[in-house]
Amino acid sequence: MSEDSFRSTCPISSCLDLYGDKWTLLVVRDLLYHGSRTFKDFLESDEHISSARLAERLKKLERLEALTKENHPTNKKVFIYKLTQKGKDLAPAIVELIAWGNKYLVEHVSEESKAFAKNLELNKEGVLKELMK
Repeated sequence: MSEDSFRSTCPISSCLDLYGDKWTLLVVRDLLYHGSRTFKDFLESDEHISSARLAERLKKLERLEALTKENHPTNKKVFIYKLTQKGKDLAPAIVELIAWGNKYLVEHVSEESKAFAKNLELNKEGVLKELMK
């Protein structure tokens, strides 16, 4: 993204210009939490992203150098997506969103997410280290 396409010089605003849509951080979340993924893996997530929207977000993240795309070792028609260090460095922001959601949306949050958030409370540094490796 070029300098002139940001709305302002505020770092929050600029980050939202890059990652602040409805889907991009969910793609990063899936890569952080589940590791390498295929296009089909993303389509099977609970949020039911459309294939066109997913393709758009994956291309965007690749342009932003937050992920890489490689051929699958046994099927050259399938790609494997992996986070770069730049993508992994979004983990602390995502972890804070998880913690906030668990605190204020507790009736809505799944038991799996509650358990993850509890683990964050007990060992945030360890969880972040694991997600970012």
